[in-house]
Amino acid sequence: MRVLQVSIGYVPTRAGIAHHVRNISERLAIKHEVTVFSQNYRGWLPEEEETINGVLVRRFKSFSPGAAYHFSPSMIRELRGSQFDIVHGHGYHALPLYFSRYAKRRRFVVTPHYHGHGHTAFRDFLLRLYKQFGKRIFADADAVISVSNYEKRLLIKDFGLDEAKIRLIPNGINLTEFAGPKVSEKTNSILYVGRLEEYKGVQYIIRALPRLDDDLCLEIVGWGTYKRELAHLVEKLGLSHRVRFNQFLPRGELLEMYSQAGVFVLLSRHEAFSMVVAEALASKTPCIVANTSALREWVDNRNCFGIDYPVDIDRLAELINKVIGRKVTDVKLWGWDDVVRELEQIYDLGQE
Repeated sequence: MRVLQVSIGYVPTRAGIAHHVRNISERLAIKHEVTVFSQNYRGWLPEEEETINGVLVRRFKSFSPGAAYHFSPSMIRELRGSQFDIVHGHGYHALPLYFSRYAKRRRFVVTPHYHGHGHTAFRDFLLRLYKQFGKRIFADADAVISVSNYEKRLLIKDFGLDEAKIRLIPNGINLTEFAGPKVSEKTNSILYVGRLEEYKGVQYIIRALPRLDDDLCLEIVGWGTYKRELAHLVEKLGLSHRVRFNQFLPRGELLEMYSQAGVFVLLSRHEAFSMVVAEALASKTPCIVANTSALREWVDNRNCFGIDYPVDIDRLAELINKVIGRKVTDVKLWGWDDVVRELEQIYDLGQE
């Protein structure tokens, strides 16, 4: 079976959708012929096609207003001349998915990773303009894959999708990375992993630190446009000795951080799933999340605890003290092999 995955990014890009597409593509490539079309914002990556772990990767230079949507004329031209058995488009909040409709195919599958909001006021404005065009994606799709019940409800509400057209397949994790006994000792630390954007809520964790014991520190892993404001807040509160910013960590170091953290905290307003919560729980690290979007689906008040918006800093500090170091048990998570088995069933549906 010839499969085309169309994505906003691919390795070495570390964003969530790029990570998702890589994991399903490399596993599909064991039995199928898999190609990935990915945008190459500002041409920062090589545009020569290359094969990575059995997957043919083609990158196309793109440009973007406000680092959003990513328009690539060269990708559009290539899609119009392409033909595959399956075309699988990813990421509603970027144009590669919209134009993936142009490729000839026997079946068109969509994983939108849709959360209904732009990450800035400008992006939110663009999202509202885009909606009438975006509806065409779902009209053309043979199947729509939702990674959470929250996303499924949003798709039905915002686009009037028939529930029968939507298949619920959560994101997976690489279960082998988390197999076996954990030898790392838990530390008296808080961990955040993800983009540094205002809507992610890292600023609330920083503001809670002065209300916590002096020996408790915060490890921040990620990069983004909000880093300067966060660093200024850390300096203003005199917390430079208790907050460390980490960027582009090797995978092994990140896994060690997950394993050693006393508690993982994510206070994002908008998430369609949250891979980082899944990985923290797989590392036997308890979590605190905002009672928003798909994050509330993780809350069980045993391994993962929720806090409401607007975030009360005193309440957050109390919750961190309650949860840090707590033992994590009986967490049910999907592996990427499980995800791919479900995808293959969808890909085969309706085939001759």
